[in-house]
Amino acid sequence: MARDVPYGATITAADLTTTSASLDPTVRAVRAGDADDLVGLVASTELTRGSLVSPDDVATGGIVGADEALVPLPLVPERVPAGGLAAGDRLLVVDAPPPGADPVAGAPSTHEARVVRVGSPDVNGTVVVDVVTRTDDGPDLATRAATGRFAIVVLPAEVSP
Repeated sequence: MARDVPYGATITAADLTTTSASLDPTVRAVRAGDADDLVGLVASTELTRGSLVSPDDVATGGIVGADEALVPLPLVPERVPAGGLAAGDRLLVVDAPPPGADPVAGAPSTHEARVVRVGSPDVNGTVVVDVVTRTDDGPDLATRAATGRFAIVVLPAEVSP
């Protein structure tokens, strides 16, 4: 990368440069001859100046698709899975009662979501996780995020045929 490109930004020719590098065959990086193919794609992670670009670092469209909404979920340390979260993880965001209250009778409301970005922990260890959900679920999920009344369940990865 010739310069920093923030998450979600469209890559331009001015953002790119080439370099010579000897890479292990297991390292996925865009070859210099394919760099022009990156122009117009969207950064699906923070791309920093001087870094190599992997095909996994870019997306063909915007981060939020049609009929989707992006909702930031603040996760306090005890709500972050021990193994962490990563872009692409599938979640079930579950309605939770206030701290110390008994669980609500019956099945809690749930919303499926996909992680698109995981922020760095703040000084208190809170991590903001950007998730994409259905447009119809966005307002309810945003309300849960604002009140902190939610828990997450990590779902298995989708299996491609």
